[in-house]
Amino acid sequence: MSEDKKLAQLRVDIDALDNQLIDLISDRARLAQDVAEVKNASPEPANFYRPEREAQILKKVIEQNKGPLSEEEMARLFREIMSACLALEQQLDIAYLGPEGTFTQSAALKHFGHSVNTTAFGTIDQVFREVESGASHYGVVPVENSIEGVVNHTLDMLNHSSLTICGEVELRIHHHLLSKDESTDEITIVYSHQQALAQCRAWLDTHLNKTERIAVSSNAEAARIASNEQHVAAIASSTAGELYQLNNLASNIEDQPDNTTRFLVIGKERCSACGHDKTSLIFSTPNKPGALHTMLSCFADNGVSMTRIESRPSRREMWDYVFFVDIEGHADDKPVKKALLELEDHAAMVKLLGSYPKAVL
Repeated sequence: MSEDKKLAQLRVDIDALDNQLIDLISDRARLAQDVAEVKNASPEPANFYRPEREAQILKKVIEQNKGPLSEEEMARLFREIMSACLALEQQLDIAYLGPEGTFTQSAALKHFGHSVNTTAFGTIDQVFREVESGASHYGVVPVENSIEGVVNHTLDMLNHSSLTICGEVELRIHHHLLSKDESTDEITIVYSHQQALAQCRAWLDTHLNKTERIAVSSNAEAARIASNEQHVAAIASSTAGELYQLNNLASNIEDQPDNTTRFLVIGKERCSACGHDKTSLIFSTPNKPGALHTMLSCFADNGVSMTRIESRPSRREMWDYVFFVDIEGHADDKPVKKALLELEDHAAMVKLLGSYPKAVL
């Protein structure tokens, strides 16, 4: 068989598979509509978005994936299918820390897919208020970066808000040099957030060592400025580059390739266990020797692994602190439930922030 005939037959096979995919995706969408009818017929308020259910589906997709597509790519494709199907049941409104084009928006779209309405807000407390008021179903806020550490404002809001953590997103942070220009030859100024400038210092020293660097409020703001000026570049995300129609002059210019930011999904609904869960909580200790050791022993004695601990001023009185803790497992798991009951017996205060599925890829 000639090369042209082989290609023609392969294209026929691809077209046949595409037709099957269209039919299968349509069938799935119709089932989603059936689910919506059942839920709407119930006298109880309908909860259409189920984080634990989506986490279970994505975990199964990853386990069954045999290539050649990567696990991350296969999960992304299924996330978009689930997002489009969920939109037939309920159109979700997602608040996030803006402006438009930030990594937080990228995290929101990674978690919920593109079939949701996203709205940018200028501060973390505005995102919390938007969800608390019911104007948005969920919010997405940054909580920690592998290089810069925790986002204290998010921790403080969690301490005083009634909202629950119902998901997390881990996003690998890639910085790109974006500009209206076609090359770096005439770039005279580079704009970006001060953290991004610091995270790309080595690349800038090597390739643009004579170029002025100016810090602005966000990487997205840097991209907006670059979209209006000649011979100017921004360090920002690919999302910002697409939003402001900028040329990508250099990709992945960050000095640390494993730079990752963790984001939290906040809402009002409590998540059921999915089998691959994490629990976040706050506690404070009584003012006596060995108090913190006693608190932490509640987890160790019950075989519960603690993955993070941070301290913050309680804002109740001077030199009074609270501890933010992440542990493995769901609050309904027997070892976790026993550890939390023991913690409540010894701690001055315990607040469960939420049990939720671990980030998928």
